[in-house]
Amino acid sequence: MIGLVKKLLSANIVIIILLLSGCSGRSKISFSTAGQQEIPFSYAENIKIYRNSDYTLAQLRNPWDTTKILHTYVLVNKNKQLPDSLPDGTVIRTPLNKSVVYSSVHCSLLIQLNALNAIKGICDLDYIFLDEIHKRVADGHITNIGNSMNPAIERVIDLHPDAILLSPFQNSGGYGRIEKLNIPILECADYMETSALGRAEWMKFYGILFGREAEADSLFEQVEQHYKSLMALARSDTKRPTVFSDLKSSSAWYVPGGRSTTGKIYDDANSAYIFDYTPNSGTIPMAFETVYDKGHNADFWIIKYTQLKDKTLAELKADFEPYTKFKAYQDGNVYGCNTGKIRFYEETPFHPDYLLQDLIKILHPSLLPDYDLKYFRKLADN
Repeated sequence: MIGLVKKLLSANIVIIILLLSGCSGRSKISFSTAGQQEIPFSYAENIKIYRNSDYTLAQLRNPWDTTKILHTYVLVNKNKQLPDSLPDGTVIRTPLNKSVVYSSVHCSLLIQLNALNAIKGICDLDYIFLDEIHKRVADGHITNIGNSMNPAIERVIDLHPDAILLSPFQNSGGYGRIEKLNIPILECADYMETSALGRAEWMKFYGILFGREAEADSLFEQVEQHYKSLMALARSDTKRPTVFSDLKSSSAWYVPGGRSTTGKIYDDANSAYIFDYTPNSGTIPMAFETVYDKGHNADFWIIKYTQLKDKTLAELKADFEPYTKFKAYQDGNVYGCNTGKIRFYEETPFHPDYLLQDLIKILHPSLLPDYDLKYFRKLADN
């Protein structure tokens, strides 16, 4: 008798699931780009967007396996009825106006696009150096959902956000409990682009998502024109100094890959990056010996750090005495950005022209005689 009851219950559950899946009356269709309006991207390699009369489809290429798609999003205007037939993908009702944003990078962009009001939740507040965000958290207009690695799920549920913006990582194993909330997750893979303008061009996608397409197109046009003019200026110098970057962390020295946005911007600044031969678009862990072998004679050393007081050459020596063996250290050509005080991460991803201008001033100072560095400072002796 008990066995019969169990079978009946199981059968009923299956029937209910089938009925629910058919209740929507909507079917999934295969997507063809034929007859679609493709939104042009001149530099970004990992995103394609196609506009249809009923929806906009965004395909994100997997940057770690470019033969595969990382994610497909189907954007449907929330003021219109959901079409009966849609392509496979995560449906996003746009424009977004109640989102959780994990990264200060994207918070900063949304502020520039006049979409600050659409940010309703953030993570890692201690690492967000944006006064606008802190003020709205204090006023209760934005909820701090805690650590991005372990967000407060209850706060997310209470917000009822229309999307969660976060950055994907290779072999991350997923996003934990946040994935089970049935809230669309937007994988912001812009940081894996292979050029600075390619990453910045993703602002077109975010503009569409938040109903700020015109603002995004206008901003990118300004960034592109400024960046290209600076590239041309850098190329006018016949000298091509050598450069390396960052600091040793524990047993590894993480360096930008040759196809990363940082690696490519060194080339755009008319300098020879010591790891430009590597095919990686992310960071690469290197042994100190490898960095020293490639960079001990490099002309310039560019570092980023976060601390209360600006770092000095004496402090670098105290941190790790072998740093003093680099020619750039001995010549005093070490430039640092204290990201705890300066909006480096908040601004440069979508304003690479600002960063390029700083690099040209460092590497080719005669080309910008009246320009004052925005992010970097030459390290003092003590």
